[in-house]
Amino acid sequence: MDVRRLGPQDWALWRDVRLAALADSPRAFASTLEREQAFDEDRWRAWLEPAKGLKAVAREPEGTAGIVGVWVPEDRDGAGELFSMWVRPGWRGSGVGDLLVAEALRWAGEQDLEAVDLWVVGDNVAARRLYERHGFRPTGEAQPYPRDPSVVEYVMRCEIS
Repeated sequence: MDVRRLGPQDWALWRDVRLAALADSPRAFASTLEREQAFDEDRWRAWLEPAKGLKAVAREPEGTAGIVGVWVPEDRDGAGELFSMWVRPGWRGSGVGDLLVAEALRWAGEQDLEAVDLWVVGDNVAARRLYERHGFRPTGEAQPYPRDPSVVEYVMRCEIS
């Protein structure tokens, strides 16, 4: 299994795996399958510009096992934000998530970020455990999940040393 960073030339790969993620785990993402199915090639390519952060895939010869992204939003005081984390169902529990999170943190370190934040819904125990293994801790920041206000999502943060 290798983890590969993507650029604009990889737009079709990112699109295909991102749409698979949205179809498989719609509750894990702030966006929707319907919204992103409408994106054209230019939009996908623009999303993969290096200036917009990291997009990476975990791959084997049989196909893509998962994806992850990190960007630096203006409202996080210079912290990166991990997003689009997804592992294909057949690969869950095999260490793919660990590889992707490690790559996200490696990229953050290369960018001299002091921390990486992420949002996780409260009942996603497997995701929380994955992030905790990599040093993410709850910050106390929470909000209703935008797509279902009856669910709460929490911020976890990993300090980069």
